[in-house]
Amino acid sequence: MPETDPGLLADLALLEAAARKAGEITLGFFGRDPQTWMKAGSSPVSEADMAADAYLRETLLAARPDYGWLSEETADTPDRLGKTRVFVVDPIDGTRAFLAGKDEWTISLAVVENGRPVVAVLLNPVRGELFTAVAGCGTRLNGRLVTARVREDLTGATLLGPQGLLNRAAEEGGIVPSGTIGSLAYRIAKVAAGDVDLAAARANAHDWDLAAADLLVQEAGGRLTDWSGAACLYNREALQHPELVAAGEALSPKASAFLRGLKLR
Repeated sequence: MPETDPGLLADLALLEAAARKAGEITLGFFGRDPQTWMKAGSSPVSEADMAADAYLRETLLAARPDYGWLSEETADTPDRLGKTRVFVVDPIDGTRAFLAGKDEWTISLAVVENGRPVVAVLLNPVRGELFTAVAGCGTRLNGRLVTARVREDLTGATLLGPQGLLNRAAEEGGIVPSGTIGSLAYRIAKVAAGDVDLAAARANAHDWDLAAADLLVQEAGGRLTDWSGAACLYNREALQHPELVAAGEALSPKASAFLRGLKLR
């Protein structure tokens, strides 16, 4: 790994160890009909989400008490806005997939500094896949460097995303639908790993869905942007984001313009 800030490398080791333990915790509930309830009327949460969140919050903040905290399963407070570095956490990204017994949910952990992620860990406990990245040091999957695909032509490009968008993109742009994945972070990480060319997201994804995956794509030679081509900023008062697309560097401007055109029609 190239020389970088030792503090970030220490944060990477901390996040990796915490993600692995959170993976053990969540797997203890997986396939065992955990207690589940709805929040905000339509979004499921389970005792597995809460157990992992409690572990991560206690462990990470004990190790870095000067960091802020932002998690899907913890009530948000404005304290984080005054912190130099902030943990951005989704203890289970893809809770619906988790509850359905699918293997596409993840644990998503990031450190954000000055609005951008600088450390990322994304773990798929069922598949045994661990994505890691530190700003300036590349993206790794189970220790192996990975890169986004180098492609300039949208025709024939493979796309992960919401089903309705997949259908329209295939009809109007010659794009090849590659299905949808319950964990948005994992969907985006598939671009970083070079498994697909593009990954799209509906509007209203939150910081915790995106921060870790954003750095994974960036360090793999790609970009995660909104459909105007702007990069995402994190740890702001507003936590929701517009429609997004992840792609390799060369394909990114064409992808965002194409999807923006679909939205406007």
